[in-house]
Amino acid sequence: MDTLTNMLYGFQVALSLENIVFVFLGVLAGTIIGMLPGLGPISALALMIPLTFGMNPASALILMAGVYYGAIFGGSTSSILLNAPGVAGTVATSFDGYPMARQGKAGKALAIAAYASFIGGTVSVIALMLIAPLLAQFAISFGPAEYFALMVLGLSAVTSLADKSMVKALISTLLGLMVATIGIDAQTGTSRFTFGSGKLMDGIDFLVITLGIFAMAEILAVIAQRVSNAKQQHGAIGTLRLSKDEAKRIAPPIARGSILGFFVGVLPGAGATIASLLSYTMERKINKNKKNFGKGAEEGVAAPEAANNAACGGSFVPLLTLGIPGSGSTAVLMGALLILGVQPGPLMFQERPDVFWGFVSSMYIGNIFLLLLNLPLIPYFAKILEVPRALLISLIIVFCFIGVYGVSFSVFDLFMLIGFGLLGYIMRQNGFPVAPMILAFILGGMMEQAMRQALTISNGDWSIFIHKPISLFLLILALLALTSPLLSKVLKRPAIR
Repeated sequence: MDTLTNMLYGFQVALSLENIVFVFLGVLAGTIIGMLPGLGPISALALMIPLTFGMNPASALILMAGVYYGAIFGGSTSSILLNAPGVAGTVATSFDGYPMARQGKAGKALAIAAYASFIGGTVSVIALMLIAPLLAQFAISFGPAEYFALMVLGLSAVTSLADKSMVKALISTLLGLMVATIGIDAQTGTSRFTFGSGKLMDGIDFLVITLGIFAMAEILAVIAQRVSNAKQQHGAIGTLRLSKDEAKRIAPPIARGSILGFFVGVLPGAGATIASLLSYTMERKINKNKKNFGKGAEEGVAAPEAANNAACGGSFVPLLTLGIPGSGSTAVLMGALLILGVQPGPLMFQERPDVFWGFVSSMYIGNIFLLLLNLPLIPYFAKILEVPRALLISLIIVFCFIGVYGVSFSVFDLFMLIGFGLLGYIMRQNGFPVAPMILAFILGGMMEQAMRQALTISNGDWSIFIHKPISLFLLILALLALTSPLLSKVLKRPAIR
């Protein structure tokens, strides 16, 4: 009954005319930002902090949170239409979303993404409302050893991303880990693999690798094929309607992705990117339609989109209940709340119930706004595919260059963008999957940090990873994920008589 009373109070706060306007403006700005490669929610939230000075804390959080989950919601558009993920959390969406667009199903892919995002976001709000304090206590139990095991499990997912050769997938994974180590070692302060260049001291930005491996590599592939005809299958928009059979097929992946995404989002440092990739790889392992993954499977769009939006809600659990940011975006939000005089944490429920419950209630409204905004605009978004191919390629290159340069203001990063584009093209031509490399790059730094922290705690004793029950369980799952393809091949071999 207390939860119901609190929610009614929250809706009273969120449904004020002022806050409804802030919800709408936040999700609208977030959707636009998510579509543009290079901006990202963190940059947008940082720029909005000055705008919140003097605002009511509840209204400020409602506005900025709308930008955050709106950007994740809208990031799927560029992933599906251009193979240029607008935000890191929509990388997995491009694996099947872009092939669907090339098959003339862009409208359907965008519609699936919109429905999955709405359901995932709504599920996360309900879970945030009902079990936030309990999950916060569970998140505390995750120490460095558990985080390391979780990252190892994430990397073991490369086995399901390997269509033909597990060896090539592992090589791609090692390449991603190597790139992740470039820069200054955070623990010792020494430079690693910088080749004496000061430009590499800070490492390589995720945006450079993502746009290079996906967008620039796709452009090079198109140029190599000498495709100049604007009227081809890629240019078709297709219907937005889903058949009953398609709706039945995507319902379980959406449900699984929503639940997995929320729980991954609860873990500080995990976030929407890891949630979407884990959801995609899990679905690719267990789905009956697994053979079509990577070739335009509807389930391959539904699962990561549900997961990344559910993870947004989950990432607010450690922020609001423990005062621990669950991601880079929530760290910016925490800074904004502190500036406004609100201390996130256990006492927030009693001291500022208007901020907590008003924010939770506003997410229901924000998800409805996002669905109503995106569905009618899908035909207009998909018009991008009708742009002549030569002009579209030019625009993608311009957006990629502006996005990368706008983050670092470094010409060197533009050369790196071209270099990773060439690398991505070579990998595709030789059958090396790019997804494991991206996943390894994302997890590599966090995995190294967690490993070092765990070994520091144990005075260099590696057994800490198997003495912790949660860590041991996750490592066993990782081992099974790595060995299951080999075991299945052995079992399928005919017996020697």
